[in-house]
Amino acid sequence: MVLETKVPVTVITGFLGAGKTSLIRHVLTNTSKKKLALIINEFGDLGIDGDILKGCGNETCSEEDVLELTNGCICCTVADDFIPTIEKLLDRRDRPDQIIIETSGLALPKPLIKAFQWPEIRSQTTVDGVITVVDGPAVNAGLFAEEPDLIRLQREADPSLDHENPLEEVFSDQLACADMVIVSKADLLDEKNLIEVLRHINKKSRTPVEAIPVINGNLDPQIILGVGAAVEDEVDARPSCHDGEEEHEHDDFDTFTVNISSSDLPADIVDRVKLALAEEGVLRIKGITEINNKDARLVVQGVGDRVDFYYDRPWHNGERRRSQLVVIGLKDFDFTTVETVLKN
Repeated sequence: MVLETKVPVTVITGFLGAGKTSLIRHVLTNTSKKKLALIINEFGDLGIDGDILKGCGNETCSEEDVLELTNGCICCTVADDFIPTIEKLLDRRDRPDQIIIETSGLALPKPLIKAFQWPEIRSQTTVDGVITVVDGPAVNAGLFAEEPDLIRLQREADPSLDHENPLEEVFSDQLACADMVIVSKADLLDEKNLIEVLRHINKKSRTPVEAIPVINGNLDPQIILGVGAAVEDEVDARPSCHDGEEEHEHDDFDTFTVNISSSDLPADIVDRVKLALAEEGVLRIKGITEINNKDARLVVQGVGDRVDFYYDRPWHNGERRRSQLVVIGLKDFDFTTVETVLKN
């Protein structure tokens, strides 16, 4: 079925903890004229971001319009998970005016965009734009940068070592596919460091793309939802570290879910999350937790040395009140120690 008007799709990508969900929350609460649908992809088996966005209570995007993929990164499960999910949205009688896809923080956007070249999808949709969200303080701290001097010393000691930086590769691929780069948490950088971060990102991005500093995802939704790039038509011209690979696996990373007990104070959970984030190889911790004598859920999200927390909505009647945290880290990080820190 070929439609006169294709449904525009906005892909929002960016590394773990960059601020993708905050940006989408802002879009949902400031868009009233479009019926939106969300496809939320997470690395791991627990859908935290989808659960958070379902709690927005926005008329333009109901709980039924938020679809979750928690089977691994969307770039690796296109045929099995993504295609059936988007077809489900397109087959609805009240199909959405626009679809937003939030990729996993470890996803490579290019394989996902190429799925929109499939005839049955291409005839009904167009990729309006790829929005890459970048954590400004993380870039400033050098999280995604190679360390040439350290690599040289390691090679001299053991030439057989593999010196690929999986964080830098994911970061580079997400920038290389972007139509717009949003630098989040700009308020946490002084003017000099912000200028340096913007210069670094602009250097790594495609020539026509400029980095935009943003605080708390506060950006006019029409800027994000009206790019008009038709990315599926020219995505092959956007370079990737993984071009030529038949398959890409995220075997450089691990994830697990920890069940913890409820707490009397948010500060107790936040302190434990900070200690766990300090463990070598831990990249991201997020979850929904219970605070004793509080009727609302506490959302906790940590990356680097920063932990954000807030109450997002009341617990529903009959809803099981449980505290769960998702931990994502580099392959073979110390699972036992992290679990002990979070549970104590």
